[in-house]
This record gives sequence, C-alpha cells and structure tokens, in this order.
Amino acid sequence: MTTHRLLARQIRQATDETGQVDLTRLGELVSAAYEESDGDRRRTDRAIKLMIEELEQTHKRAEQDLLRAREFLDSIIENIPIAVFAKDAKDSRYILLNRAGEDYYGMPREEMLGRTPEQIFPDDIARVVNEQDRRVVDSGTPMFLEGHVLEVGVKGHDRVVNSRKLLIRDSNGAAQYLVGVIEDVTERITNEARISHLAHHDALTDLPNRSAFNAALDERLERAQEASTSFAVLSLDLDRFKDVNDVFGHPVGDMMMRAAADRLVAEADCAFVARIGGDEFMILMPDDIRREDVLSLAERLVEAIGKELEVDDYLSHVGLSVGIAVYPDDGVDAATLLANADSALYRAKREGRARVCFFETAMDRELRDRRLLQHDLRHALEQNQFQVYFQPQARMDGEIIGFEALLRWNHPMRGFVPPDQFIPLAEENGQIIEIGEWVLREACREAASWPRPLQVAVNLSPIQFQAGDLERSIHQILLETGLAPMRLEVEITEGVLIGDFTRALNLLRRLKALGIRIAMDDFGTGYSSLSYLQSFPFDKIKIDRSFILNLEATPQSAEIVRAVLSLAHALHIPVVAEGVETEAQRAFLEREACEEMQGYLIGRPEPIEQYSNLIGINVERRRYA
Repeated sequence: MTTHRLLARQIRQATDETGQVDLTRLGELVSAAYEESDGDRRRTDRAIKLMIEELEQTHKRAEQDLLRAREFLDSIIENIPIAVFAKDAKDSRYILLNRAGEDYYGMPREEMLGRTPEQIFPDDIARVVNEQDRRVVDSGTPMFLEGHVLEVGVKGHDRVVNSRKLLIRDSNGAAQYLVGVIEDVTERITNEARISHLAHHDALTDLPNRSAFNAALDERLERAQEASTSFAVLSLDLDRFKDVNDVFGHPVGDMMMRAAADRLVAEADCAFVARIGGDEFMILMPDDIRREDVLSLAERLVEAIGKELEVDDYLSHVGLSVGIAVYPDDGVDAATLLANADSALYRAKREGRARVCFFETAMDRELRDRRLLQHDLRHALEQNQFQVYFQPQARMDGEIIGFEALLRWNHPMRGFVPPDQFIPLAEENGQIIEIGEWVLREACREAASWPRPLQVAVNLSPIQFQAGDLERSIHQILLETGLAPMRLEVEITEGVLIGDFTRALNLLRRLKALGIRIAMDDFGTGYSSLSYLQSFPFDKIKIDRSFILNLEATPQSAEIVRAVLSLAHALHIPVVAEGVETEAQRAFLEREACEEMQGYLIGRPEPIEQYSNLIGINVERRRYA
C-alpha cells in the first residue's frame, strides 16, 4: 500500500460524522502505522541475516565435507596395498606416490615427486617408461601388462607384477594426468603354482601322485593306440613297512619312505615313478621296452629297496614286491591294466614277497576267487559255517592241561578253507571282531561243560584290541557261560602292542585283573618281543613253530630255542613249544627244561568230541607215554 493511500485511509478513519478531523486520533493512527512498518523492517532484516548465516554455514559445511572426502580419498590411496602413482601427462613428471609406491621403488616420495623418469631411473629403464607413457598419452588407450617381470626399484628383480596406466583429461579434453598402479603378484603366482604342484604330487616324497599317474597313463594309452606301441605298468608295494611305522614311529617311517622313494627314482632312470598312497608306488615304463628289460629293472628295484636303509641312526630292512602288466597283452584300457598289475603284485606277495611277477590269466581268476571268498565270508557266521576245533596242550610228560580253540570254516562249496586264507580277509574288513567274539563265547561255553577243569586258550586279533569294548565283552561272556576266569587264557601276538602301546597295555592289565591268563604267541618272530616282556607280566610264552620244526635241521634254531628258554626261566615265565611233531623234538625240549608243548605229537586240531576222554567224559585221565 502506497504512503498516500495509507494517509488518506487514516484521515477517513479520524473524521467524525460532521466532517471534522480528530487530529489526536489521526496522530495515533499515523504513529501506529510507523511502528508497524518499523517492526516489519526489523523482521525482514533478521530474516535476511539468518539467511546469510545459513548460507555461510552451508558453504562451510560443504568445504568441510569436501576436505573430509579429499582426506578420505588420500587415506585410501595412501594405504592401498599396491603402488599408485600419478604423473603430469606433458613430461611424465611424478606428482603423486603412495606409501606402497615408496616401498616398491625403494625411495621416499620426496626423491620422486617433481622429477621425471630420466632423473630417477637408469637410462634404459627410463627410456622404456617414457615410451609406455607416450603411447598411452598419444593413443588415449589404457595400457595393461599382466604377469611380467619389472626391473624397477628394490623389489623389481625377479618380481612378477600386473601394471596399468590410463590417461586423465581436463574439462577441455586435453591430456592432463597419467595415473598408474603396480600390483606385485609374485607370491600369488608362486602360491598358485605350489597349489597346482601339490594337487599332482605326493606331499611326503614329492613324487607324482595318483591323479598325476592316471593322467600320464591315459596320455600313454592314447599315444600307444595311435602308434601301435606297447609299454609296461609296474605296481610296487613295500614289504614290512608297516612294521617300521609301528616299531620306530611315524616320523622315522616318513624318513624311511622318502629314502625308499629316492632309491626307486634313482634306479628307475627315465621311467615315470608315482606314489599312489601308503606304501604303494606305480611306474610307467618307456614305450616298446623289451620284456627282459622290464624284468631286469624290476629286479634291480627289488634289490635296491632290499638293501638296509639307515635314517638318523635307525636301521631297517624293508622289501619290495612288484607286479607287472603289459599293454596291450594284459589290457587295452587303464582300469584293466591297473587291475592286472595289482593281481600280479598280489601273487608276488603271496609267493614270499621281495619278488617280481608278470601278470598271467590265472592271476585274474585268483583275484576274482579272493573277492568271492570275501563275499562268502560276510555270510559265514549267520549261516553257521564256522566251527571251533580244539588242539590239546600238555606238559612234557604228556599230561593234558588244556586245549587251544582254533577256528575252522566249513564252506558249503569249497569245504574247509585254510585259516591263513580267511583270517586275513576277516581282519581286513573288520569282521574279525564279530567272529572273534563268537569263537570266544563258543570256547568258553564248551570249556565250562567239561568235567575236568582244563584250561582253554583263545587267540585274539590285534583288530579286536583296536575296536570295540573287549574287556566288557570278555567279562560278559564269562558271566554268561559260567567259566572261571582262571581257566581262560588269551593268546596275543606282539601286533596287539604295536601302535597304541599304552592303551593295549592298560587293557591287558584290566583283563589280567579279571583273573584271565595272558600268553604271548609266536614269540621271537617280531621286532620287540624282548622289550614287551619288560612291560607286562605274561603268564606264558609260546615259542613259534618255525623254530621247533627246524630244531633238527639248523643249529641256529636250537640256539634260539635255548636262548628263549633261558630268558623265560630267568623271568620265571613258563614256555609252551608249538609245532612239536616228533619224539626227538620233545626230548630236546625236555632236556632244555621246557614246561609245556603243543603239536601233532600230542594231538591234531579236532572237534572236542574226539577228545571226550581227555576232558573227563567216561574216561580216566590220559598221560602221554
């Protein structure tokens, strides 16, 4: 509203009905109008002032945000673990370098910033750097170099890097900066190569592993099929190596394994040698090698491994068995070749170990027969095919003091299967635990029914000690059958104590606490029989039959038997001689004060009904005369 219009309105408001102007009223209206106008001006001034202050604060915050963003970006660039640099695009002069760049180039940034490559690096390197920079500036295209060796800076030599350079233009499109990064990937590439190597090599011996061998075999098969050539596959297995681990421990076993692998590689020349697991190796022979040469190499390998191995003052004799299959005669695909080489290896080990066997068709039949036997063994117990035979044990004068319970398998088609054929199979697949418990129960049940309180001896497998609750099982069987614990004798080999010695020893002590007698079977055939006599109070020692059978043939056997008897007498441990078949053997043992004997001279393993008179059924006590 204009001043004139405002004054006219104020005059009308101050005029009365007669047309007279009330000057006092007019003065009040004018004064009020001025005061209102002044208030508006003050409010406007304050609003403008607040707006200015807000704009100043907003600008200040924007500057602070920009500063923080710049500091944040600088911090990222400074601490990023790869070298970052920036150069002036005109002359390649360095204008930025982060901490990783300092580390990479091996000099503080103060010595690089503001300088060109010619002022920093040797001439040849500076020339390469400038050529790369000019190429990026002229083309405007980024440069990427992957996995190359960079010979710049303290870390340059023998270091593999990925490097990148790109051009930054100003608002007018002119070249302004060159920005680059250098990433050291040496460790990553080295680790990738190491992982790839480990994927195809055995960690212990560094030989190619099963995967690498299978790949090499597939390649060899493809080449042989195309060229119509032949080659040989050798399957190798170290003999008695498990004994090395059990006796000396796995660290020494590992050293022995490396030493054996080195011997194989040294002797095999250019052949492809692989360790496929455990103590098993495979060898691929060169193409078209003669059968005689394959045999000659295999025999040299057996001889090389058979020599005494010495590692860190430990001496050990291990052996080597070798099975050989030849392409294409023994198979035209990998699976058949490997299976037949394994069949030949199995025959070599069956024939006494430290042998070389070529595959023969009969071996394939033998392997299939073994697998069928394994299958039938799984059902033998539930189909009541097992029987317990008993062989008498006597004092040297012939008095029967007990029986050893021996397991027999009466196969419905094969007849009686020798124990040395099916017991190892049962131990391999773990069935020996269930079978062993059945034998123990049958033997105790039978012995509890005898009128005469004779002892009964039962063999326990090392597998039974390693799995299950053997102590509870034996205790339960004694309670079920009612057999007095002192009439039960369990026979163990030193294989029970090999491995977890402390656990096995504690278990033997708990069994002995039940009143059960403990005998060491096959004494003298293992590594540590003597040391075990110090660790556990055995109730009896059984001299292995191999020493008794050779008493009359070899003086060494007689001396061994004398030594065992002398040791046992000193330790007050009774001795049982196994395998006594002749009167001469019995007389020798009696002269040497052996306490007890077992063998065909006393009686063969038979169903207990054959010995009913000896166990007190309607027959007087029989004495050997």
